[in-house]
Amino acid sequence: MRFKPWIVTAAAFVLAASPVGAQERTAVKNGFDLKAASGKTILVMRPTVKVGAQSTGGMFEPNGDWTEQSRKNIDSALAKLQTKLGNRVIVAPEAYGDDARLAEEYAALFAAVSRSVINYQFFVGNRLPTKKRDNKANVFDWSLGSGVSALPGAKDADYALFIYNKDAYGSTGRKLLQVVALLGPGIGVKSGEHAGYAGLIDLKTGDVLWLNADGAMGGDVRTAEGADKRVAQLLEEFPGSSIVAAPASAPAEAGK
Repeated sequence: MRFKPWIVTAAAFVLAASPVGAQERTAVKNGFDLKAASGKTILVMRPTVKVGAQSTGGMFEPNGDWTEQSRKNIDSALAKLQTKLGNRVIVAPEAYGDDARLAEEYAALFAAVSRSVINYQFFVGNRLPTKKRDNKANVFDWSLGSGVSALPGAKDADYALFIYNKDAYGSTGRKLLQVVALLGPGIGVKSGEHAGYAGLIDLKTGDVLWLNADGAMGGDVRTAEGADKRVAQLLEEFPGSSIVAAPASAPAEAGK
């Protein structure tokens, strides 16, 4: 059974509110614990990578060359860190036809759910009643649905690792608008947007077991060094891993 209505519902949920920043970034499903060398297998899905410019009006303008280079950099950075994830790792097989569409749909759903988590759980002011503290712990209960079990490679793994990355570097016009807005009416205008989400998903239930979601990440993914930093930040505190992220700094330093 297809699940496209899930995507529509999640997207509508995300558009209802969009706070400026998130106070929290990482969460684990209540009761979940993955130790190193547990015997479990992690399926690494093909990362979603979008890179472009932010127009004067704030619109995202895709840049093919930047995206291609950034994808190569992110894939390389991810390959370097796979041995540090703490458990057996396999890469999702190349998918075609319906399998490819299914993988793309779930990648989009993962991004939508991640944005919902930022808006309605990580940002305390917007936290839903069902996600508030229960017995001194936040209730972290999100899911992509059990249909994930049909993903290419899912039958050979216990969990799937999804990664979403989007960078919009401020154009010259956007940067000028930022300056004018500050000097004129004093209105804050953001130049550049750098979002990254990484999540571990149970391939039987679709439950989100661990999520690192940040709407203001560092590292310029158009460079190898910047991509290494971004991926290390995305996988920071991954259950059972030995990954240590680089110190945080201003988002995507080069060409915000």
